[in-house]
Amino acid sequence: MSKPQPKKNSGGMPVIIIVLVAIVAVILGLYYWNGTRSTSGPRPTPTPVASNTPNIQNAPIGANPPNFLGSPNAAVTVEEFADFQCPSCGATHPVMKEIQGMFGSRIKFIFRDFPLPMHDKAYDAAVAAEAAGMQGKFWDMHNLLYTNQQTWSADPNYKAVFKGYAEKIGLDVDKWETDMAGMSAKSRIDADMQRGNALNINSTPTVYINGKSVPYPDMNVPTLKSLIDDALKGSQPQTAQPGAPANGSNANSATGNEPPKK
Repeated sequence: MSKPQPKKNSGGMPVIIIVLVAIVAVILGLYYWNGTRSTSGPRPTPTPVASNTPNIQNAPIGANPPNFLGSPNAAVTVEEFADFQCPSCGATHPVMKEIQGMFGSRIKFIFRDFPLPMHDKAYDAAVAAEAAGMQGKFWDMHNLLYTNQQTWSADPNYKAVFKGYAEKIGLDVDKWETDMAGMSAKSRIDADMQRGNALNINSTPTVYINGKSVPYPDMNVPTLKSLIDDALKGSQPQTAQPGAPANGSNANSATGNEPPKK
């Protein structure tokens, strides 16, 4: 009698393999679908990067009180950073004088010392002006330095030229020379330079009107006049409504007179 033969597996193992392959395929499909959706869908908004543009309101205040012309309470401030030896500043000087005379007490015009390192006599010229300012003659020396810029810039004995200017404008020359050698005048220049450096100023003249930088090509009388006129209009109080009290008055004082690019 023959022995019964064992039954062959008619497909149990292949079925299991097929099921496992199907499960793996589903898992891979879901993984791929999720990955594709994450790369093709909307992306998160990047975190804004802080601007490197300096804020003039946050910069050091500079020499205090500053050298200024016009009204201390004017609604429009024109602030110039300039170098006495800078040819562009010298060329712009007449423009600034005309603007100062045109607007007078309607603006506050501030001059900031910003001698550039490539000008070998600029810092000493600034000291000469600041020392004159200690006798109330800053703007007189300022004007002589700019109107005679080519003369003293080319003179090896320029300090003697500055002394001649001090005599011309009626300074106590001994006191002026003492102030030239002291720290008070230099500290004012250094304070202005700290303000300018904080604003990333690297050329002169650099001019701001109510904190907004003016491009050098715009430093001409018609354009500056238009910019200042616009700033003055923007500072005017609104007309009071009928029955409402007026909001302030137009109070001005002082005079205007001087300034300048490299």
